[in-house]
Amino acid sequence: MGEGFKQNYLQTIGADFAVKRLVEDGSQVAQIWDLAGQPRFSVVRSGYYIGCKGAILVFDISRPESFYSLPDWITELMNNVGVGEPLPMVLVGNKADLRDHTDNPIEVDQGEEYAKQLSDWANMEVPFLESSALTGFNVDKVFNSLIVNIDTKFHPF
Repeated sequence: MGEGFKQNYLQTIGADFAVKRLVEDGSQVAQIWDLAGQPRFSVVRSGYYIGCKGAILVFDISRPESFYSLPDWITELMNNVGVGEPLPMVLVGNKADLRDHTDNPIEVDQGEEYAKQLSDWANMEVPFLESSALTGFNVDKVFNSLIVNIDTKFHPF
């Protein structure tokens, strides 16, 4: 992460890290943690939630099981951040570049409906975007949407 798409991503510790500049002069940055979803990494994930201000909930549109596991990720997030209320979130259907090459993709309206349900539950907007890490489609928009939501929640004026 932080270096664009990696075709040969190696899973080592179950997390990848990057820094995202929020303004051009570099005076504001965000730390981004990409947590591996495999069960064998569940023990180490809890430490990465410390200080979390928001979450990008990513599912693979070509793998419906990743969409249906989102409630488990939200539960894990809420159990580990310890703030007692939902954090700013963005829901992302990744691998949009595979939509026309997949037999049973998660459809846009499914993502939009789940984002609406999350918005109602969280009492704040949870935007839904499709993206492609391979092509770069909407990647910056995903991060910018989360930053706007975090700023709105923690600095409302």
